Amino acid sequence: MSKITIYEKPTCTTCRKVAKAFSEQGIDFQKVNYYIEPFTKSKLKSLLAKMKMRPSELLRKNDDVYKNLKSKIEKLSEDEILDLMVKNPNLVQRPIVEKGDIAILARPPERIRGLF
Repeated sequence: MSKITIYEKPTCTTCRKVAKAFSEQGIDFQKVNYYIEPFTKSKLKSLLAKMKMRPSELLRKNDDVYKNLKSKIEKLSEDEILDLMVKNPNLVQRPIVEKGDIAILARPPERIRGLF
């Protein structure tokens, strides 16, 4: 059985809700704070493929980092957006929940219900 991993920012309310839901259901999982253990380009690319998403679809558009870079980001290719997300973790929407060859963006947290 594949281990569940939550890629999170610990101060994020949605991330905490997802972790709490797993804990309350007795589901074993691990948390990865991607600010301490940053995404590699290949890992983020793999998660995007599992979620069937493009980098531009995973951007945190309400974040100040995005707002400050919006005009630049709009001119970038998907691969360049991916590079920017690796360099600026605030640009990555969260939490991402992964189990084996499946991953979802658990926003809103209720999305985890149908996953496993």
